[in-house]
Parts: sequence; C-alpha cells; structure tokens
Amino acid sequence: MPQNLDLFPIGNCAVSALIDRAGRFVWGCLPRVDSDPAFSALLGDVEPASDAAAGLWDVVVDGAAEVSQAYLRNTPILRTVITDADGASVEILDFAPRYPQFGRVFRPTAFIRLLRPLIGTARVTIRLRPTADWGKALAELTSGSNHIRYLCSGMVARLTTDCPVSHILEERTFRLEQPIAMYLGADEGFNADVGSTCERMLRETELYWKTWVRGLAVPLEWQEAVIRAAITLKLCVHEETGAIVAAMTTSIPEHANSGRNWDYRYCWMRDAYYVVQALNRLGAVDILENYLGYLRNIVDRAAGGHIQPLFGVGFEPQLTERFAPDLPGYRGMGPVRIGNQAYEHQQHDVYGQIVLSSVQAFFDERLLRSPTVDDFKALEPVGERAFQLHDKPDASLWEFRGRANVHTYSAVMCWAACDRLGNAAAQLGLTERAAFWNGRAAQVRATIDAAAWNAELGRFAATFGGDELDASLLQLVDLRYLAADDPRNVATVAAVEAGLRKGPYLLRYALPDDFGAPQTAFNICTFWLIEALHLGGRTDEARVLFEEMLARRTSAGLLSEDIGFTDGELWGNYPQTYSLVGLINCAVLLSRPWTSVR
Repeated sequence: MPQNLDLFPIGNCAVSALIDRAGRFVWGCLPRVDSDPAFSALLGDVEPASDAAAGLWDVVVDGAAEVSQAYLRNTPILRTVITDADGASVEILDFAPRYPQFGRVFRPTAFIRLLRPLIGTARVTIRLRPTADWGKALAELTSGSNHIRYLCSGMVARLTTDCPVSHILEERTFRLEQPIAMYLGADEGFNADVGSTCERMLRETELYWKTWVRGLAVPLEWQEAVIRAAITLKLCVHEETGAIVAAMTTSIPEHANSGRNWDYRYCWMRDAYYVVQALNRLGAVDILENYLGYLRNIVDRAAGGHIQPLFGVGFEPQLTERFAPDLPGYRGMGPVRIGNQAYEHQQHDVYGQIVLSSVQAFFDERLLRSPTVDDFKALEPVGERAFQLHDKPDASLWEFRGRANVHTYSAVMCWAACDRLGNAAAQLGLTERAAFWNGRAAQVRATIDAAAWNAELGRFAATFGGDELDASLLQLVDLRYLAADDPRNVATVAAVEAGLRKGPYLLRYALPDDFGAPQTAFNICTFWLIEALHLGGRTDEARVLFEEMLARRTSAGLLSEDIGFTDGELWGNYPQTYSLVGLINCAVLLSRPWTSVR
C-alpha cells in the first residue's frame, strides 16, 4: 500500500504522533513537534510493512486479515482492532497522557500503547525502531530487566513495559495471552506497576478530553466533525509556551514531485490567529489565553521593530532551512526540509494578526488575566509598524520566494491593526488614543481604496495597481473591511470564483509562481468560498460544497493543506490547522440554530 495521509494524530499538547491505518506510528518527533523525528517512516524509503522499515512502532499480527480504527468518543485516544484470518483479534489503545495532577496539567513527553487480546489468541510481533539524526540510523539502545533505552537525537527515550523485554529486542513473535502496557517517555524510572498505572492514565486522559469537549459551544449540525477538528487544533498547541504550530509534519509536497515541500512545525502568527479565531467561536478560550502569553513574549522581543512571520515553538527566531539527505521524502518525493526560510520574509499582515489575536482580551471577561493599559501600550508599536508598512511590498500571506508586491490582504490586515487598536483604546477609556488609531485606520483605508481597486475591471485586485486575483480577497468581509452586500465585494467575489474555482475547489492564485503553476487547490480557500457563497445568499450551494469538503476528510475526520482538483487526493502537510479552521468556521456559519430543535 503506498504512503498516504490517512493518518490518526494522537498527542497531549507536549508531544504528538501520527498512526497509519495498520496501527503503526509512522511520524512523531521527540521531545517536541519541531524536533528530530524518532518515528520517520512517513518520509522513509520503504513501506512500513517491510522488514527493513525504520522509524516506526508497530504491532504485527500474524495473518492479519482485517483492521478497524476509531477514536474513543470525543478524545484523541485511538483504538485499533486487528483480526487475523482465524478470527482472533487484538485491541491497541494509543494515546499521550493528559490530565490534572498536583494543581497542574500532567502532559509528559510520552506515548502509551496498551495491547489487549479480545477474541482467541493472536500471535504478535512488536517492532519498535526509532531513528536518529533525521533517519540516518536506527537509534542506539541499551536495555534492563523491564526497560529499553533509545538514544534518539532529541532525547533519550525509555520504554517501560510489562512485556518480556527480549520479545521486543529480538522482535520475537509470541502469543498475546494477556494485556501488555508500553510506556515510551523520558529516561526516568517508572516506580509503579506499569500495567495498572497506564490503565489509570487512560481513564484520566479520557475523562480530561471528554470534559474539555463538553465545554465547547458546538453548532447543531456537523457536531462530530467540529469536535474532531477542535481536538486536533488543540493537539497543535505547544502548551509550555502557548505556541500553535501550522501542522505536525514537514515536507509533504503540495502535489506530486512539486518541490513545494515545506516544514510547517512552527508557529506562524497568521495561522495561529485563524486558529484562536475559530476556537473562540466554540468558546475554547483556554487556547487563546495561553497563546496571548506567547504573543506578549514575541512583541517584547521585537521592541517596536520588525516581527518575522513565524517562530519556533520556544520563541526561536532563526529557523534556517536545510535538507535531511537520509530521508527520501513522502513517496520518495523529496527534498525533506528542516526549518523554513520564510522566517526571513517581510510579511506585513503579521502585525494585523498579532493585534487581532490580542484585542479580544480587552473585551472578554472570562479570561484569568485581565489586560491592562500597559498591555495596550505594548501593542501600540505593533500598530505603528502596521501603519508604516501598509503600502510597502512584501512576500504576501502565500510567502512568494521570488517576487514582492504591495499585497491587498497585507494592507487590509494593517488597516485592521489600526482599527482594532482604536476599539481597544475606546474600551479602556483612552479617548485620545482611540481618535489617533481611528485616524490612522482612515488613512490606510483611503490608500487601499485608491490603490487596490481596479476601476477598469470593477473589482479589487490582489496587489496595488495590479489586476491579479487572489483567494485572500474573500477575507475582506471577515476582516470587516467591507460588508457582504457592498457592490465592490459582490464584484470581487464573483471575479475570484470565476477566475480561481476548479470544480468544487478554489485555488490560492492561478498565476505561476517560483515553482510553476499550481496543480492543487488550497483547502482553506475553498472554505472561504463557502463562507462567501452563504453571505451572498447562495446558502444551498454553500452547504453542498461544504458536504463535498467533509467527504474528502481522512478516516480520522481531518484534512491536509491541499487537494487535487482533478482527483480529490489530499496533499500538503497534515493535519493542517488552516483547513480545520475553515471546517469549524463554515459549520458554525451554515448550521441550523439550536432553537430550531427546541
């Protein structure tokens, strides 16, 4: 079976992994999401079923004939059942522990696998083969009476288990006659019964997630899809710092042999803004509050100067892009990239996204930490940068590497920064500052209206003085720059749909870029189109298109970054926060109200 993105994420906001349809760990980085992958098979050179496969953790059932998988309801705990040809079956429960303990959230850098015989007695082989140095070699190991230590590049990982250690070391096939617990975490002693302790962790982790989901304000329709998207967005949070990564993977190409293989395991100001915006609509303010702490650190470090569009999850500013030569890439479609050169870009929309993410705090009484006038003053230099740069060229939200223009979306985000600072100042009773920022916003709006409007074509263009189309023009309503029924918006939406729509999907842009002409559609753009259709009175069409996108999800209920507009195959990094944001936003917008069933 060729590699594909039909993968199930597990995690606990400290560590994450992807499990394939056979129940194999094929991707997972230690000790954090942007580290060296201990489980690298997703980008490896052989199929995971091969005897030579590396960078995986699997349970091979002799004569396996059927595999079924599903998450435990409202959790990221994955249950895999493998049945052999004689009807004997094995259950595998995979999760990363997360629950309250000692006044804080317990979220160790650890994965747990529980194996249980269900029917009969199957014969199994456990293969735990982590890699080091980006797939260059298997991790070195040592062992004790009930543990194995693996020298991975990012950390020393210790497997504690009640399975005979030699079964795992020698990959011996044996009869699964009783449950087995495996705890893979930091190199620390496990001073408790591993089986009963892992079972307790399972129960407490399940309760944690079900309790968190219970607090979500979900729409009436498509609840399961929204809940799964929300859980997965939370898994993309690095809770220690508040960072939110764009995806869990690196180097899944945007289409076959495209060379568009990017590392998305970092915190983009833009992507994180969209994540907190979507989760706010569901009432998940815990993620917003934690992210605001991340932003305050970023703003402090900038000291009123340039803010780059992305950082490492530990605030790392330098993300030098390089290749991993020992990993051939997804389906052999390299290169595998580590780091992302976009950290060097000028992307002026970042200033708007920082302000927009932050301003809600001045109005939201639910937050544990109430913002102060000093917090507002700390944001003002960000707004000033937005004002100074609103009419200057940048790389755009699409991160063009070979050209720069004054992009309408970036300019509108700069306007939004000034506009929302005016709102925050008014909320704080700072009348003079409100008038100042409202004046700044008016100046930026006048520039955009004059330079981005193409009078000859009767619509907005993607660049100042240009005629290009860009799906981000559909965001003018969401950013409150235009009303949905403004004739300028109606004309712009019609032009975007006519120029960028391919069947049910929407391209980011149609013109060739540094890597040629796009061959896949960008999933968030299709969701933006769904929103625009609904706001334009075409709700029935919007619902049909939304159902089409739901049908393209993986077995885990998730989406990657891109989709082939000819065959519907998923491409790009996975799970993609942008895409899950679009799913949540559209479900909230299109759903029948709860009052309709009361």
